[in-house]
Amino acid sequence: MERLVRHNEDEINRILSRDDEILPSSGFAVSVMDAVRREAAAPPPIPFPWKRALPGLLAGGFALALVLVAGVVAMVQLGRGATAPQFSVSLPSRMTPILGLQHNLAGAASWTVLALLLTWVSVKFSMRLASGRV
Repeated sequence: MERLVRHNEDEINRILSRDDEILPSSGFAVSVMDAVRREAAAPPPIPFPWKRALPGLLAGGFALALVLVAGVVAMVQLGRGATAPQFSVSLPSRMTPILGLQHNLAGAASWTVLALLLTWVSVKFSMRLASGRV
């Protein structure tokens, strides 16, 4: 085994000690220079529109902070033994659904209307940003 290692080291030393000139293949230098010229002639990348994205990022960060604060407050209240906050909207008596599901349906309806309204505002704002009329 030692002889094999010694033989390999001698062969590697012999190969590395040669002073042969290494020449690139024909056309290599030309193709590299063509690629360099193409890269130099390319237009610069389009910068990200931070001025337009910043309001949305700030609004998203603010909404996330509100959700986190509300979650922490709810956990603290639950830790104190208080009852969980109730988020429901009651409908007028003429709109009371059958089977006594007023609170469940009213809460679901109000959250659905709120979600649809926020979606509509978001889409309109996005379309206005995309058209450049801001």
